[in-house]
Amino acid sequence: MNLGTIALITTTAFIVLGIGAWISFYVGKKNNTEEDWLVGGRSLPMYVVAFTQYATAVGGGVLVAHVGIGYAWGLSVFWYELFVVAGMLIIAMFANWLRKGRFSTIPEVFTRLYGQNKMLLSIVAIAVILVPFGWLATQFVAFASLFSEVTGIAFTPLIVAMAIVSLLFVLPGGLTSVAWSDFFFGVFMVGTSIVIAVYAVISAGGWGQVVERVPDDFFTMPQGLTLAGAGTIVLWFFAIVPGTLTNQLYYQRVFASKSGKDARSSLYLGAVMVTIAGVYAFFIGVSVRAMNPTLGEDGRELAAGWFLTQVPTWLLALYGAFLMATIVSTTGSALQSVVANLINDLRGAFLKEKSTQKQTIAVSRWCTVGVTAVAAILAIVYPKALEWLVATYAYSASILAVPMLVGIIVAKRFRIPVQVSFASMGVGLVGCGVAHILDTTVPYAVFGIVASAVAYFIALAIWKPVRIEGGIAPDGTPQQSTERLSAQEGEQA
Repeated sequence: MNLGTIALITTTAFIVLGIGAWISFYVGKKNNTEEDWLVGGRSLPMYVVAFTQYATAVGGGVLVAHVGIGYAWGLSVFWYELFVVAGMLIIAMFANWLRKGRFSTIPEVFTRLYGQNKMLLSIVAIAVILVPFGWLATQFVAFASLFSEVTGIAFTPLIVAMAIVSLLFVLPGGLTSVAWSDFFFGVFMVGTSIVIAVYAVISAGGWGQVVERVPDDFFTMPQGLTLAGAGTIVLWFFAIVPGTLTNQLYYQRVFASKSGKDARSSLYLGAVMVTIAGVYAFFIGVSVRAMNPTLGEDGRELAAGWFLTQVPTWLLALYGAFLMATIVSTTGSALQSVVANLINDLRGAFLKEKSTQKQTIAVSRWCTVGVTAVAAILAIVYPKALEWLVATYAYSASILAVPMLVGIIVAKRFRIPVQVSFASMGVGLVGCGVAHILDTTVPYAVFGIVASAVAYFIALAIWKPVRIEGGIAPDGTPQQSTERLSAQEGEQA
């Protein structure tokens, strides 16, 4: 690639990222409280929340791994998006309760459900960190994978550059600055993805040529949906659906909405846009397969990078900016989420002294830099995008999914003893870890989640739940228990 082309790509990306960075700094300067940092001041408009949900969900996984899935297995790519959408729609069912609870993080939800407990808070915070941290490393790997092939620049400096750029969208104002810059990036991403997908099909000779050159079962139903293999699809289900349901990035945007109604609407709109991202990945994947079928299943993660080398300069510049916007939007969200747990939950659990708002924000910024450095180092040492996603989803879901979802459901009637949560999380972690080490045929996430569920209900038989008349309100205020009510009625008699 000549210097002129590289300069054009750099300039276009700089303009797009520059607009996003300006939005980030402008909003961060006007909204710089601790609540703005954690949950966007709990006042973000519905359209901003919807686009930041979309921009958060669609990152390097779609650009590299999902395009690769479309390249290798055709329609099977839609399982991934379908499972994400299913998780988002389930979250929407609880959105009103979650928004009214004025939570900031998932560990706060657990303490509301199971009571204040320092060990519970710490375990949940660490488990919650797994997914956004995995996302963060994945985005660095995705960026380097794509641009190293186009520019010839080595992997390591590209990851370092991506890490530095990501900081610009978190440091100014936390979630508030991330959400508003995501809104701009999200609009840009939707429009650009349509242009790129159409061009990919045209480059392959039109849709007729794509269908002719790609195996028939890529497009037929139900064969196209099964090409990835039952084991892989089951792994995706047990990793992505529970993983989405325990992914703090989605919940923080629910907490940041103006109302429960806005939170639900934003999730519905975000789900539609995530589906569009699946369409993008499918069309790019099968078009690349039609143009270059020699990569094979093992080289599927090279498909997106190869396509970059085939597009004209003007589109390459636009595509480069699109890739940067997509990856930066997800890294910013993941960074902010990890730091929120470290500062709000883990730091708060072990430090008795209350810090000022200014001190908390300052520590958050330094922590953001530290987390970015660690993620970049791990991405350099272990540059496998899809493995990062699947492993972090699996372990986090094995620990959190059952106690969180069952806890929210039964909170309407019962207070569950904290021992039940500990038993479920511990057995889920062990089950997932043992299955992972043994390299079982059945995906290891399945073992973890099933083991967690079994342990939860066994523990319920040992530590009996306390029935609460009226349930636990979103603000954490329980109504009187049936036992206490009976005692009072006896005294009055």
